[in-house]
Amino acid sequence: MISIKSDREIELMKIAGKVNYLTHLEVAKHLKVGITTKELNDIAHKFILQNDCKPSFLGYEGYPASICISINDEVVHGIPGRRKIKNGDVVSIDIGVEYKGYHSDSANTYIVGTAPKEVKDLVENTKKSLYEGLSAIKSGAKISDIGSKIESFANKCNLGVVRELVGHGVGTSVHEDPDVPNYYTKDSRVLKEGMVIAVEPMLNLGTRHIYMEEDEWTIKTEDGLPSAHFEHTVLVTKDGYVILTGE
Repeated sequence: MISIKSDREIELMKIAGKVNYLTHLEVAKHLKVGITTKELNDIAHKFILQNDCKPSFLGYEGYPASICISINDEVVHGIPGRRKIKNGDVVSIDIGVEYKGYHSDSANTYIVGTAPKEVKDLVENTKKSLYEGLSAIKSGAKISDIGSKIESFANKCNLGVVRELVGHGVGTSVHEDPDVPNYYTKDSRVLKEGMVIAVEPMLNLGTRHIYMEEDEWTIKTEDGLPSAHFEHTVLVTKDGYVILTGE
């Protein structure tokens, strides 16, 4: 069921979103060649707790870490561990934060060091596609309008749109109804003022096709080419939207 958030719920989610944003800034300060993904996870975990919040992902459906760190051909759900960041790595960091029972969800992708132009374009255009999707949001618009905008932009950039993974509602669970695909569907459901959703395009440099690793979490591109992922949790308003996981 799609929920409309009360003023009180929105205020709690704004706090969860703000801490999420600040956690991204904290992790980004330490993102460099040689650091392990577990060290980055531990930095995020400590920072979230210090801000009176909890990491939404830790233990969610059995997930074993506080944040997701996906590198190069890993699309999403990469589990932090001993792996060291290398020059040229494309690093997607996905963070969920809970405050007093309410969640926020946000992802950014970074290039560490130097990378080819096509990889830089992948990251830049994936971020642009997020804002293309957000531009469709307002009360009365269709959920399908978001995916249509993202898919159209991705096609212009010759990027593969992952279809098996989608955006979603956010609230007392980090994943709620409705699904928010990153491609056009015939979904006629309408956005309403007070809904909170996460929009999260995942675009691949090559094929859109993906597979799951043996850890049953990490999703990778079928052709081994890089992927990028950007996400914001947003509040639907009468005339547009408010980003809860930004400044």
